[in-house]
This record gives sequence, C-alpha cells and structure tokens, in this order.
Amino acid sequence: MLLDSQNNRGDVNVSESLAGIPGVAALDRQNYAQDTQLSIRGFGARSTFGVRGVRLFADGIPASMPDGQGQMSHFNVTSGERIEIMRGPFSALYGNSSGGVVQLWSKDGETGDASRVKASAGSNDVYSVGAQALGRTGIVGFNIAASRFDTDGYREHSAARRDSLNAKFSFNFSDTRRLDFVVNYVNIPEAQDPLGLTRDAWLADPSSANVVATQFNTRKSVEQLQGGLVYEQSIGSAQTLRLMGYGGNRKVEQFLALPASAQASPLNSGGDIDLDSDYGGGDARWSWQGELGGKPLELTVGANYDSQTQLRNGYENFVGSTLGVRGRLRRDETNRVSNVDEFAQFWWQFAPQWAVLAGVRHSEVEFRSRDRYIVPGNPDDSGGISYGNTTPVAGLMFSPNDGLRVYASAGRGFETPTFNELGYRADGGAGLALNLRPAISNNYELGAKWRVGSGIQIDSALFRADTDDELAVARNVGGRSSYQNVGSARRQGFETSLAMPFAQYWNLQVSYTLLDATFRSNYLVCTVAGCTVPNVPVAAGSRIPGVARHQAFGRLSWADHNWSAALETVAASNVVVNDIATVSSPGYVIAHGEVGRNWPLASGSLRSFVRVENILGRDYVGSVIVNEGNGRYYEAGPGRSFLLGAQWQWRP
Repeated sequence: MLLDSQNNRGDVNVSESLAGIPGVAALDRQNYAQDTQLSIRGFGARSTFGVRGVRLFADGIPASMPDGQGQMSHFNVTSGERIEIMRGPFSALYGNSSGGVVQLWSKDGETGDASRVKASAGSNDVYSVGAQALGRTGIVGFNIAASRFDTDGYREHSAARRDSLNAKFSFNFSDTRRLDFVVNYVNIPEAQDPLGLTRDAWLADPSSANVVATQFNTRKSVEQLQGGLVYEQSIGSAQTLRLMGYGGNRKVEQFLALPASAQASPLNSGGDIDLDSDYGGGDARWSWQGELGGKPLELTVGANYDSQTQLRNGYENFVGSTLGVRGRLRRDETNRVSNVDEFAQFWWQFAPQWAVLAGVRHSEVEFRSRDRYIVPGNPDDSGGISYGNTTPVAGLMFSPNDGLRVYASAGRGFETPTFNELGYRADGGAGLALNLRPAISNNYELGAKWRVGSGIQIDSALFRADTDDELAVARNVGGRSSYQNVGSARRQGFETSLAMPFAQYWNLQVSYTLLDATFRSNYLVCTVAGCTVPNVPVAAGSRIPGVARHQAFGRLSWADHNWSAALETVAASNVVVNDIATVSSPGYVIAHGEVGRNWPLASGSLRSFVRVENILGRDYVGSVIVNEGNGRYYEAGPGRSFLLGAQWQWRP
C-alpha cells in the first residue's frame, strides 16, 4: 500500500495509514504511554501494551525483538513511501511471533525529488510538525525526515510528546551493488498514562482518567536509537546476495499505579519498572533465478541471528507518603534472549497458469536470566529456557487470466512467550515464568485477487488458524499481566476489500472482516485482585477477548487538480474484554470528513487541509485492556475533534 504524501492527516500515527485494511485492527489508544494496539486476524489482540504476535520491520530492519515483542512508536510516517502487510500462513517465514507482518519502507531519494514541511494543529492541544529532505548527490540518495508531536490528550492525564528522526542513505555503487544505511531515533519523555476506565466511569465521563493515575502520576518514558546496514549485490544475471546487520538501544521507564501495600511482600518487584536493552543481529540470504524442467524457478536460502540483552530493574514507586517517585530497589536482573534461524523458500511456475510457492524455517530461541536481587524471602531466581520449532508453509496459485489470481495456502506458525510475558509468574512468586510453552498454530487460507482494466480491485480470503498451547492472560493486576497456556484456540473468518474509481474524480474504498476467535478448551483464570491460583472456569467456545467479530470501513473520496474531499465510516461490533465473557465493550459506527486544497507555486505547491474526526460526536470505546484485574477495561475514543494543517512542498 502506497502512502500518499498529499494526504489530509497529521502523519502522526501508523494507525492512520492502516485504516481500512481487512483483517487488520490498528487502534489509536489515545494513550501514548502504551503505543498503538495492533492485531492481525486476532493475533496480538491480547497485548496490554506494545505489539506481540505480529512481526514488525522498518526499511528491512527488525522492529521486533527476538522474543517477539515490538513497538510501532519509532515508525516515522513522514519518511514512509509504502506499508506492506502480510497475513496468513506465509507470515511464518518471518520467524517467531509472526501471526502477521507489517513492514514500513522509506522512499529512495532521487534527483529532482520534492522535499516538504508539514504542520498541523487541532483539538486537545494537538500540534505536529514534520520535515522531509529527499534527493540524490552522485551515488548517494538520501531521505531524512524529522517530526515532533505534542498533545495534552483527549483524556485527563494523557499529555505526551514524541520526537522522531529517520534517515536513509542509499549508495548505488553500480547497477549490481547497493548499500542502504538507516538510522532511527525516537524519544517519548514521560508520556502520561490515564489508565483504563470502568464501564460506569466511561459512561459518566469518557475523557476522565482513573483517580489513581493522578495519585501515582502514572507515566512512561521511552528513548530508542538504532541503526542498520543492508547490502545487496547481483552475481551474474541469476544470483543475488543480501546481507543485513543492525544494532540499537532502547530505554524504558514506567511508573505504575501499584499500591504500597501490594509491595510489602519481599517477592514483589516494585511499581517503577526500568528497562535498558541492547539488541542487534544480522541476516544473510542468497537468491537464484533459473529454470526447473524448463519452467521459471526462484530459490532463496539464508540464516539470521538476533539477540537482546536487557537490564531489568524494579523500584518501589513511593518514598514515605510521596507517590509516583522512585524508591528502594526491588528487582535487579539481566535477561538475555537470542534466536538462530535458517530458512529456505522457492517459487516455481510449473505451468503457464499455475505456480507453487513453498518454504520452511527452523527457529531456536533461548531465554536466560541472571538474578542479582537476592534478599531474605527472595531467593536467587536465575534460570533459562529454550524453544525450537520448524515451520513449513506451501501455497498453490492459479491465474486463468492476467487479472485474476486464485490461491490456497497452508502452514505452521510458532510463537514463544515474550520477556514481558515471562516477566511475572501467575502465582505471584519472583523470577521468570519459565513454565510457559510456545504456541503452535496451523494456518489455512483460500483467496482470490481480481484486477479489472478500469482500475477496480477486489481481494477476498477465507482463513483459519488453529492454535495449541494458546498463550492467554492468567491474571492482570496493577498494570502487570501474568500468562498461562490454555490449550487450544481457533481464529477463522472472511475478509474482503474493494477499490473502485468511477466517474472522473471519484474513488470508493470499502472493506469488511468477519473474525470468529474462540477458545477451544476449558481452562481456569483469575478474575479478582490478589488471586494467585486460577479458579474461575472459562468454557470451551468462549470468545477470545480483544477481538471484534465484525469490522468494516468505507471511504468515498473526490479529487480534481487542486481540491480534494473525503468521507469515511468506521464500524466495529462489540468486543469481549475478559476471558469469562461477562463484560464487553459496545460496538460503534463513527464518521470522519476532510477537505484539502493545493495552491501551485513556482517551485512546488502549498497544501492546506481540514479534517474532522468523529463528526457526530459519538461516545465509543476505541480500545480495551484485556482482563484488567480492577475492571478498568475501557479506553475511550475521542469525541468530535478538528485538525487544521498545511504542507509546503518544493523541488530543487
């Protein structure tokens, strides 16, 4: 999907660009302490913060850690040219925790490219400014983008600021040799966390924050710097070698609303979490294009290695009667995770209208923890665990004509617990939850893609994923989730999308997703604060929380040479928020509108725009916190809001 640099949005969140993609739920939580909530066909929906179960990449560099934990906060939309989404069985070729894949790609700078500056301001004291410099000097192409976003937040106690920089330099040494250097930086200092709301609190005032959020000044700070190199070289006319290496550092500090009384136990690790992670890795792959039996064949083989070393400290979040400040040390450990993967895939067009694509990946993931906080009542909890799995995939494609492609595919997926899921034991004890097992999924898909000469595009797919040893929340208390394996689960459904230009200036885009996500085994779960032994039954057939059964999107747009306008509608059905399915958030239908105007200039153009979100001012729940132990499941979507902006674009 190409990103439109002439859009009528603020270019702040990736969720803006992912709207309308079937099977994808990218929810702006109105909480920049917790990042965008992303799930693909139900994978990742259980995440209370960050992204899990879905693999992320930026310019070919992993944005997910070896354990599968990722974040979208450092995706710089200003520099982006396109976003690629992969769903279904072939996602498994990207390794651990790849229930889906999201890749953001920056444009290669070329001679004569336009640079731009874009600024916007709107409701809730939202301000953003971004600048992008594009071009080429000799063999070096460059794309440098920087942005700042600042908001007081729709909800109380939700102010945030985010500074982002992404720079990509492309060195074209010859027609056969190329090197990309990418550096990325993001800084989010003390983003306030309003926490979730109970249903009664949401009904009374959707923009409110829970009182303990202000008492403990709940907040999160993130700073990340990373860089990577990607080298590609053609060897003759049939072979290509690609080498990738990257490294970075990510610091996170988060203050939770954990009461002092809950920290009295010597096993408690405190309400101030301090993480300092160094990470890096590399990937090498060789590709060959040739023939098998006189028919076109493409083959790729390779291996990759990733590692993360995390210094994890925990402190009390109080000093005396003063709350929300760093207190005594309560946790001190070094956690390491690494993976070594080997993979191969091939594509063979064995007949004029038929092709087969198959692949296999073997993953070995190792977790190790060194405990240095050893005091009376809290013994040495050092330990480790290793996981391994082989994930084969295969697909068959039939193309009766140039405009129609029908395909069927099947494969196996592999998802280990992340360090955050291992971080807290369900029994309340200290140390990692080393009893967790990886989830294994068998995935199936049947679909069709139809392209008509008039520009009409229709994509449809039926899908199913059956998972054994599903990872689910055992309990969620004080901002901390503990996990367990709960037997089997199933995610199945149908998705479709239509893009259709008509008349001279009009375009229609619609999409729909039906997703039936259920647990297939009985299990027990905690439902009240203080519970350490799950004791409430969840019946087989219960809906997986965090997943809307129905999701729809529509956009009608009009554009001539200078003016543009659009009307959007977003709809979602109710979402179950706890495993026992006693509480759900209501479904909603909301509408957005926008108008833009281009003003041609001698060396470029000036664009102004206005966008209105939630035109009718509906109260709705934009996202949920699954199994929140205090019943604060709801994160309210914003009311009616306005955004005014302008973009100046020029060419050298």
